[in-house]
Amino acid sequence: MTRTFTTVTGIAAPLLLDDVNTDLIIPIEHCVSTPPAQFGRVAFEALRYLSDGSENPEFILNRTPYRGTPILIAGANFGCGSSREPAVIALAQMGIRTIVARSFGEIFHANCLRNGLLPVALPEPAYNALIALGVAERPVSLTVDLERCIIVAGDGTIIPFEIEPSRRRALLEGLDQLGETLLLLPAIRAFQERDRVARPWVWQTVPGTATESS
Repeated sequence: MTRTFTTVTGIAAPLLLDDVNTDLIIPIEHCVSTPPAQFGRVAFEALRYLSDGSENPEFILNRTPYRGTPILIAGANFGCGSSREPAVIALAQMGIRTIVARSFGEIFHANCLRNGLLPVALPEPAYNALIALGVAERPVSLTVDLERCIIVAGDGTIIPFEIEPSRRRALLEGLDQLGETLLLLPAIRAFQERDRVARPWVWQTVPGTATESS
């Protein structure tokens, strides 16, 4: 089981950079030297901290009211670069539950879904409508509703988004890959029964093996 996702509401933190790669989200050295439970502490290290180790007051996620927000607004190709699941884990540990962007790195997108973090890729007109709400200039509260597949702003603006139905169901029900497979168990058993009739030789057991019927 993974974390369920239905709706989340919060101030949208704008990190409107393109091509934010997984190494910027969590440097490779931390993937091997930092305990997984502390990945969130080193997320966005190059942007988040100054050379003396203190917080960078200019970084959006260090500032009130964006600190601890569950909603991150990104640019294009967010999460590109190496296949690095700790990048998603680090963001989740910071409290981020959904990232709204123009587009995502393919593997990062898949890792988000496997870890209960909702990646919302908006087409250009919808993304521009989101930016037009003023998220880059002032704190704007948004609700991301996975049940209805919409983003709702405080002024009532509604921006729809799309997600593959099976991915949506997995997030809503908190299903991991095994859980998704188990949903198909009736279909799997039905296929097995049909195949036993159609190809009985495939289902014969070898005498003396553990699978031989008693």
